[in-house]
Amino acid sequence: MQLTTAPARPPQARSVPVHAARMAPALALAVGFCLLSAGCVYEMPIQQGNHLDASTVAQVHAGMTRSQVRYLLGTPMVPDAFDRDRWEYAYYLKVRQLKIERRGHATVWFKDDLVDHVTSDVEGNHAEPVSSKPVTAPGA
Repeated sequence: MQLTTAPARPPQARSVPVHAARMAPALALAVGFCLLSAGCVYEMPIQQGNHLDASTVAQVHAGMTRSQVRYLLGTPMVPDAFDRDRWEYAYYLKVRQLKIERRGHATVWFKDDLVDHVTSDVEGNHAEPVSSKPVTAPGA
């Protein structure tokens, strides 16, 4: 009996499985979407305190009552903590697009439950006005 061997075949290149070839465009699309959407993440603005603008702070004047000041500026950040005759207002806003934070601080001093004087470092109006009508305190 004579043994015969099959003729030698040249080595063939490994072919990519069919399912992997079909998934390649979908995988490339998914990776591209992830890379593009990474820059579109929403970052919430951080706001603390009451919004203060120069025009509203300027409306607080000597002789106003505590309720009138609360109507204009809102509830103070530190009411009656150590000194019943001093109300502190602070404002902080950090928005992703802004290079610097917006800060403001105002102190209202009372004497006999009426405004004595106001100190403030608030400059300009950083907010878009909702209405052109000025805000006035009741009874002012």
